[in-house]
Amino acid sequence: MLKHRGFPGRLPGTDFQFTIRRANVKQGATPLVARQRFKDRRPADRRADEGFMAALWSYFGEEPFVRGNLDAGRLSWLFGREVVPAEDPFDPRSYDALLRIDVETARISFPDVFAEDGDGFDWHDEEDD
Repeated sequence: MLKHRGFPGRLPGTDFQFTIRRANVKQGATPLVARQRFKDRRPADRRADEGFMAALWSYFGEEPFVRGNLDAGRLSWLFGREVVPAEDPFDPRSYDALLRIDVETARISFPDVFAEDGDGFDWHDEEDD
């Protein structure tokens, strides 16, 4: 399992995990599934999604990336919309699966992450904590 060195392990000041420490040797990688995001989600959950997208954009940009040690639960909230498979066939149970950001969809879903004015995502905004 590829470890993305320098990628944030979690959203600062929270328990929202972005990466895992080690591979699950016995059961393999947790499969990625597209989770439905409803409008009534807690603000902290929405903030975690936005923070994770900001980290993905900052670290990978438009380039395809290996799933590696990225948390399956957090990826699943974005999978199928803002984060899509970058290979065919795609194995949702593989740590080596290639993913990419669907930039058009991500810009609509998380406009602050892609702000042109340079403000972008504020890692230290604690209004939802």
